[in-house]
Amino acid sequence: MIEAWGRFVGRRPWTVLLASLVIIAAASAYGFGVFGALSNGGFFVPGSESYRADATMREAFPERVIDVVAVYQSDTLTVDDPAFRTAVEAVVDRVEAKAPGTVVQSFYDTQAPALVSEDRHATQVLFSLAGDSAATDDGGRLGTYRTIEDDLVASGLTTHIGGGFALYDDVNSQVKVDITRAETISMPLVFILSFLIFGSIAAAVMPTLVGGVAVVGAFSLVRAITTVTDVSVFAINVITMMGMGLAIDYALFIVSRFREELDTQGGDVGGALARTMATAGRTVFFSGIIVTASLSSLLIFPLDFLKSMGYGGMAAVLVAMVASLTVLPAVLALLGRRIDWGHLPRRRRTGRHALGHHRWARLARSVMRRPVVYVLFISAFLLLIGSPILGARFGAVDERALPQDAPSRVALDLIRDEFGGELSSADVLVRGGSQADIVAYADRLGAVPGIQAVTVVGQTGAGTDAVSLIQATWEGNGQTEESQDLARDLRAVDQPPDTAVDVGGVSASTVDLVQAIYGKLPAMAAMVGVIMMVLLFIAFGSVVLPIKAITMNTVSIAASFGVVTWIFQDGHLSGLLGFESPGFLDATEPILMLAILFGLSMDYEVFLLSRIREDYDVTGDNTAAVAAGLQHTGRIITSAALLLAVVIGGFATSEIVMIKMVGVGMLVAVLLDATVVRALLVPATMRLLGRLNWWAPGPMRRWWERHGHGRAALESADLDAVADTGSDYQVTSAAGHTST
Repeated sequence: MIEAWGRFVGRRPWTVLLASLVIIAAASAYGFGVFGALSNGGFFVPGSESYRADATMREAFPERVIDVVAVYQSDTLTVDDPAFRTAVEAVVDRVEAKAPGTVVQSFYDTQAPALVSEDRHATQVLFSLAGDSAATDDGGRLGTYRTIEDDLVASGLTTHIGGGFALYDDVNSQVKVDITRAETISMPLVFILSFLIFGSIAAAVMPTLVGGVAVVGAFSLVRAITTVTDVSVFAINVITMMGMGLAIDYALFIVSRFREELDTQGGDVGGALARTMATAGRTVFFSGIIVTASLSSLLIFPLDFLKSMGYGGMAAVLVAMVASLTVLPAVLALLGRRIDWGHLPRRRRTGRHALGHHRWARLARSVMRRPVVYVLFISAFLLLIGSPILGARFGAVDERALPQDAPSRVALDLIRDEFGGELSSADVLVRGGSQADIVAYADRLGAVPGIQAVTVVGQTGAGTDAVSLIQATWEGNGQTEESQDLARDLRAVDQPPDTAVDVGGVSASTVDLVQAIYGKLPAMAAMVGVIMMVLLFIAFGSVVLPIKAITMNTVSIAASFGVVTWIFQDGHLSGLLGFESPGFLDATEPILMLAILFGLSMDYEVFLLSRIREDYDVTGDNTAAVAAGLQHTGRIITSAALLLAVVIGGFATSEIVMIKMVGVGMLVAVLLDATVVRALLVPATMRLLGRLNWWAPGPMRRWWERHGHGRAALESADLDAVADTGSDYQVTSAAGHTST
């Protein structure tokens, strides 16, 4: 199929290119509207106890659901001064007039001491917004917030706005800033490095071209997805990262093989393109499917955030693959030898090196002479740097994910510092029960060690329809392990008879989040493992290679997780990288990294093994095939990893800690994988396994051979290319064997 498509593109390049340009133009016009269609967060677990508690609270006690917190401060005035009061009450009047149904709580109405700072120079005003939900439409709470946002500023006072919706706006704004910065940093570097790698301007443009198409196309697909389900604003980051990263990988692989085939076939563009698509094009197709399959595992999690990352990543990878197999070969067919236009002075492409005389081949043979030593040493090294993951602690995203000068974080930091210290709370919603039962239950909650105070703060309804709200408070941040343990202890307290109890709040939500994520981890592992086994068998005709690849990738990814834990949980290098460690890892990020990194690791595995398989089919010599495969792909893989590292490195500069963590973790993983794992561990393990690398049960092997995966496919592409050009040419394998 890929070979046939390559022949078609070679015959009709202008048709393919013009059709692609029309689609790209339409995608651009539609896709850039995606920023206004994305939703906030998505970190709640639907159906969980904390989710039910939140829903009950919004229904029965909407005034207790604080959507926005405004902090008004003055260096000279206190809250007791008439001018201070007048400014605050003017805000309240404007909000109530513009957003009927919004519940406002201020010190001047409630006389609640908790709403005044210790020095009385600041006060909080709490807003429970009108609207059916936190949806992105104008009828939801977010729409209400946007309506009143400008009216929250108090004349003559310093205004700080916090709360969920302010946090969302700050995150959205910061994401746009981060993407612009990442692209500003990475794109020029990608072009410069591509120029140095390829040695010509024309070739260097190709990765950037395909990357741009991938990002624009993915934006369009994700915007279409937002019409049927919520997609988190954070999906933009993974789209840009994966779209540019994979497009660069694929373009580098295809362009390098095209130039190689031009040399081999004496400048015959049609023949070179046909064979390029039969080899590198097929590899890119399998890689795209494998990476997409890995990212699809995110869809099994109940969190909208992880599903959003899955949607964004899958869209980016698929578009990158399609662009690499359509736009890129069409451009190559038109350019032909002009792919070397704008070459470096005094630089000459030497074509293919003789086997055994290239540094990558020498490295492979060196490794294969001492395979046991390399396997033991590298495995020990990866396990050592991965060991910090054993002490990992998990929490959820809060305002500390933002930079310290973000407005919503400033507001929340001010509340924590000026209003009596940091307190955490749990909202206990009780349906049914008598007054006496509720009081007795509250007493039992208060007896839990570590709980500072328990208060029955609201009751509504009667009989079985009665709903009571009990609030338990304690000192400390709600994301710590101690706070999570307290939430579990509160849930373990015997509830009143004939009642339904749900415990919610930040700590309880975090408990549900961690449980939901890591409860699904075995299913994710099984799903990815089965898919990888099937796809890698189809690609290489072996049942041993998939098992080996999965094992090595797991060890490699564990090593990167260890580095991430050491940096972002333990706080090492925080000053250098410019972040404040919260003391835990966001529970969603390791799962996101696992899906992405597993796919990327398989990406490089497919690149390397596809070339090894080519040579093994010709020579039948496992050792020679491994050396030849590393010779021909080692430079390409390390170059691709370098370019991908530049793209990822741009996101490591993000001001959002969770995005920075993903960027740094992926940067470490990609560099480890492309150097230590592919260049050293893969050759060593393949030497130890020998011909067993290519083993498959008889029926499976015959199926694979019958369906044309392997040398037969290459020979078919060669013969078709001959037929297309009307001339004969020699087919030379990487091992130096020649056939006509």
